[in-house]
Amino acid sequence: MIVVVDYGMANIGSVLNMFSKVGAAAVASADAATIRTADKLVLPGVGAFDQAMARLRRLDLVGPLNEMALERRIPVLGICLGMQLLLDSSEEGDSRGLGWIAGQAKRFTFDGTDSRLRIPHMGWNELKVRKKSVLFEGVTEPQRYYFVHSYHAQCEQQDDVLGTAEYGYEFAAAVERGNISATQFHPEKSHRFGMRLLQAFASA
Repeated sequence: MIVVVDYGMANIGSVLNMFSKVGAAAVASADAATIRTADKLVLPGVGAFDQAMARLRRLDLVGPLNEMALERRIPVLGICLGMQLLLDSSEEGDSRGLGWIAGQAKRFTFDGTDSRLRIPHMGWNELKVRKKSVLFEGVTEPQRYYFVHSYHAQCEQQDDVLGTAEYGYEFAAAVERGNISATQFHPEKSHRFGMRLLQAFASA
């Protein structure tokens, strides 16, 4: 069973609906006991970094999430803010992140010469896959996904960068370390591209 962590800061319905479309059984829960029964976990997120970490702590979910990801090593997929929460910290706030991927979430910075570069980065963008992953196994055509974000991951280890996109400059749009994967984009809003990615995660 895939458990989508419902800590009140994501459009859980869209994620569950996309899993349903690909025939994968998934439930949403903020219950630690349910999370501990998961075969796979999805950590979505929309909003502010500090608020999200505060909610995870208030619900006593950090311990169960660490147990499942780091000790039992089940597959985990972070989405958007959920990807940033996997890092050590964010420029957006003062809280410590989960620290599963070494790095920090950085705000986009531009010199102002290109008026098209607005924050947040919003819309469709092409992903360049940098290493092998079950999420993109067998994919040959260009992959386009939907983004809405003002911050992006800056990984300490470049080997953790799974894929990049361009918005003013190249940034990490997907990361992966062992059983832990994450996307800055929203696969649940990315039509056939997102559907294929979530199906690959569910089937792996």
